[in-house]
Amino acid sequence: MRERGRLGDFLHARRSQLRPADVGLKDYGDRRRVAGLRREELALLAGVSASYYTRLEQGQAAGASPEILDAVARALCLDEAERRHLHDLADAGRRRVPARRPRPEHVGAETLDMLHSLAAVPAMVTGRRADILAWNRLGHALFAAHMDFDGPRRAADRPNLARMLFLDAHTRELYADWEGKAKGTVENLRLLAGRYPDDTLLTSLIGELTVRSEEFAAMWAGHRVQPCTVARHEMHHPLVGTLNVTHQSLRLPQAEDQTLTLATPEPGSPSEEALALLAQATSGTSGPAAAPSSEEGRAVREGHSL
Repeated sequence: MRERGRLGDFLHARRSQLRPADVGLKDYGDRRRVAGLRREELALLAGVSASYYTRLEQGQAAGASPEILDAVARALCLDEAERRHLHDLADAGRRRVPARRPRPEHVGAETLDMLHSLAAVPAMVTGRRADILAWNRLGHALFAAHMDFDGPRRAADRPNLARMLFLDAHTRELYADWEGKAKGTVENLRLLAGRYPDDTLLTSLIGELTVRSEEFAAMWAGHRVQPCTVARHEMHHPLVGTLNVTHQSLRLPQAEDQTLTLATPEPGSPSEEALALLAQATSGTSGPAAAPSSEEGRAVREGHSL
């Protein structure tokens, strides 16, 4: 994947997803021979020549100014996250930074202390490739009790959120709206790919998922981008049943490549009771928590009113 190719692919994909009516142009119906807007139409909306926009989409205009990129973003009806992604792609093309293996990721002691202090809230820290770098006991119990609790401490064994969603059956079954969760993950991964174009491990992860998951490949081809910040999810946990929690992701100021994700229920709700029950059930564990059997989950749920 070449940086300038990524820019052209993004522009082409988003142009093909726009319809004339979306931007106030007349739609000629069956007489249109291309999906979405024509290059000439997009160029007109952006206030540039058709030949210049064509070169931009073909990756032959690496010197595009921020003003031109903003005009193209407005013509494509991009939101703020998508506009910044467009600039990231253009900047990568200008820098032409060679791909390299990135430095190992580490979680600072102060962040680990914070995770420990959040004992009543499921929490985890992810890195620039959506690898789980650390989690607290309740975060492990909620998101991946079937995995090794100490996995994030070993770089070679770290769980990856995108890989888990598309390739791990246990994680897939956690989400009532798996497709919505998966799309959000792919959209965030696209942002990361634009922000770190020289990261060979990130490129390798995307290539792996594209080959191993047709669903991932289809979502990736849409070129949609959106940061994972706040989202409400219904989760079906094998031990405590159904929970409705809000996932909130915050960039850590002391390590901008790292994100803290919290899962919080509505105060006083059955989901809050379920999380308290999960915390109680896992508080005595000193090692990796095993995935509970269906019988264990049923026994817990029948013994407590949720």
